[in-house]
Amino acid sequence: MPLPYLLPATSAFIQRPPRMLIGGDWVEAADGQTMPLHNPATGEVLCVVPRATAEDVDRAVLAARQAFDDSAWSRTRPRERQNLLWKLADLMQRDAELLAQLECLNNGKSAAVAQVMDVQLAIDFLRYMAGWATKIEGSSVDVSLPLMPGDQFHSFIRREAVGVVGAIVAWNFPLLLACWKLGPALATGCTVVLKPADETPLTALKLAELVLEAGYPEGVFNVVTGTGITAGSALTHNPLVDKLTFTGSTAVGKQIGKIAMDSMIRVTLELGGKSPTIVMADADLKTAAAGAASAIFFNQGQVCCAGSRLYVQRKHFDNVVADISDIANAMKLGNGLDPSVEMGPLISARQQERVYNYIEMGRESGATIACGGEQFGPGFFVKPTVIVDVDQQHALVQEEIFGPVLVAIPFDDEADALRMANDSPYGLGASIWSNDLAAVHRMIPRIKSGSVWVNCHSALDPALPFGGYKMSGVGREMGYAAIEHYTELKSVLIKL
Repeated sequence: MPLPYLLPATSAFIQRPPRMLIGGDWVEAADGQTMPLHNPATGEVLCVVPRATAEDVDRAVLAARQAFDDSAWSRTRPRERQNLLWKLADLMQRDAELLAQLECLNNGKSAAVAQVMDVQLAIDFLRYMAGWATKIEGSSVDVSLPLMPGDQFHSFIRREAVGVVGAIVAWNFPLLLACWKLGPALATGCTVVLKPADETPLTALKLAELVLEAGYPEGVFNVVTGTGITAGSALTHNPLVDKLTFTGSTAVGKQIGKIAMDSMIRVTLELGGKSPTIVMADADLKTAAAGAASAIFFNQGQVCCAGSRLYVQRKHFDNVVADISDIANAMKLGNGLDPSVEMGPLISARQQERVYNYIEMGRESGATIACGGEQFGPGFFVKPTVIVDVDQQHALVQEEIFGPVLVAIPFDDEADALRMANDSPYGLGASIWSNDLAAVHRMIPRIKSGSVWVNCHSALDPALPFGGYKMSGVGREMGYAAIEHYTELKSVLIKL
């Protein structure tokens, strides 16, 4: 079927001159350099954006610093911060189709899915965070101070905005991840410099337009586009940044965490995962198979909490694997602008090669490819793949592939399932498929991950904190936990 016509606003946006937002102005890179963005579905150049220099990043951080310290933003009341977030969410709702098309063109994901999931989840999250702006509380404390027994005191604890936030996000959910950083920052009164992923800055740039349209003061939100090596490094090392927040690979997260510790600034890291999907013998097996397929193949498997390790009770293993393989083989792959497409391309040729190399590694080690295992173009496509006959210690099981590749292993009993589920350097998410609530409640506290879903997977809500154990990160996104990560506590003691 022919692809739907792009919105005129979408075409106009990708054809505009390459600019980024610094201090309320749309500017080129200081040296005029640009970098190309590619359409993952075709491999063709989509447009160009500025390749920010360290000088550009420093200007953006200074603008954010001045907005936090000196502008009207520093005196904005909670109700005003709430209303501005609501206004921003309303503008995103108005432009939801445009945002979804930009996400599809730049990232490769289905535009239809992006509109009802990525964009809508981002809108819902901003509205949720708007509510917290008026509910940030301190507390009063009765103190003892035994060395001053004859004196009276009034003491209280304040919760204050942390300051300038340097935010760096990954390419798999560019808009949603940006809003996960922006929402609590704006709700608490912080200012932000956002460095989107090298590959996917378009929705961040559109978000910046909407922030200005909503009425935020200049410098409150800044977007610098460019490479991680240059722009990302400059942001993480800038001494005017009070907090770093990063979503991406564990390897890069470790580097950012070390930099933050060297400077003793606040940091949250949402990193990689290798999440187990555990199917117990009593589960509704057809439902579990469909859920397991969705857990790994959604967003082309480019999900930090994707259910990339499948553990099925041995007597049902072959049937569940067969059902998932049937689902995978029936999936329609293609351009995400086609609403009938169920899986788009991977983000880049490099990621396509990386994922395919893991599949080849499995073949060479004697693993069985139950389905898929192929790549094709134009564009950066890998067919949904299920691999069996793999040892628990193999790289396919222990390392994050970040693509549509499921590794399936049978288990004998509950203890066996838990042992293998926890045998991973990661601990971001896990799902249990079972109707035995007693068994489920025994297993939940023994699974070492930040989220456990029962009879579903990767089900996220703005009220539920999201983050990981072990190598999956430090801190939490969403929920009130996010407010805590964007504020500092100040103890005040007044001698009366």
